[in-house]
Amino acid sequence: MKHLDTAFIVDDDPIHQFGMKVLLKKVKLSKEILVYHNGQEAMDALLDRVVDGAKLPSIIFLDLNMPIMDGWGFLDNFIKIPNKNREKIVVYVVSSSINPSDRERAKQYEVVSDYIIKPINENQLIEVLRDLGFIHGGI
Repeated sequence: MKHLDTAFIVDDDPIHQFGMKVLLKKVKLSKEILVYHNGQEAMDALLDRVVDGAKLPSIIFLDLNMPIMDGWGFLDNFIKIPNKNREKIVVYVVSSSINPSDRERAKQYEVVSDYIIKPINENQLIEVLRDLGFIHGGI
């Protein structure tokens, strides 16, 4: 398994945040797991990393429905980040919305790798990571 430097969880639901952190630690995906409560916090953190020349996260798990800046606002701003490494970031929308129009809208963003309905379980996470090439075979 490849280990990533940093994973972002962008979600305002503390139960989902906790569950994702537990799953990510269990599969030992990344050295650092950072949680942001809305798209604006995550965008500010990304822009700080760009300015500082720091590494951008390898993967972002993004909720859609959040206060201040929702997932759509985050995606609209994310695609404008002037950083040549932005395209190396894998973005997964993880939402409780089962509305097909949300799934279709998410697919319009090239940066979105997939749309996962909450709650994500360990098997789903392992499948996502296998599809990305972070896991080969079983854990």
